[in-house]
Amino acid sequence: MIPVKVREIAYDINMNPVLLLIDEHELKALPIWIGPVEAHAIALALQGFNLDNPQTTDLLKDILDRLESRLSMVVINDVRDGTYYAELHIWHHGQELVIDSRPSDAIAMAIRTEAPIYLTEKVAQDSMAIKDLLSEEQQEDLKQMLENNHPGDIKKSLH
Repeated sequence: MIPVKVREIAYDINMNPVLLLIDEHELKALPIWIGPVEAHAIALALQGFNLDNPQTTDLLKDILDRLESRLSMVVINDVRDGTYYAELHIWHHGQELVIDSRPSDAIAMAIRTEAPIYLTEKVAQDSMAIKDLLSEEQQEDLKQMLENNHPGDIKKSLH
């Protein structure tokens, strides 16, 4: 499995949110198109915001805590017909439970619980070299952002 982290919520040319996962060497990226509600939940988690009215991921985290369970990892495990699939790996009283999830929900949970995110080899084959994903100017912007470690909303065209 390949460890990845969330780099950004970017936007395509039509302003559709794109979750950008990046490998630990910051050479390859996997864009996953997600809905605006999911993008909002992930953005809140990335920024560490907690709303007065808890989000679904906050509720699930609280349930795990109350059940003395923990999210050990998220695995983006499959892609079929352009749709990605994920699993939540949860430890509960010495047993691992694997639960199917949408990648956006799983990633929001991983961020809230500080659990690692992985891609299977099959899914990693869909990742793209950053140099192939972005223009030279966009690569330079991303490089500067990564060096300055200021993740903000990058509104770049990925198509």
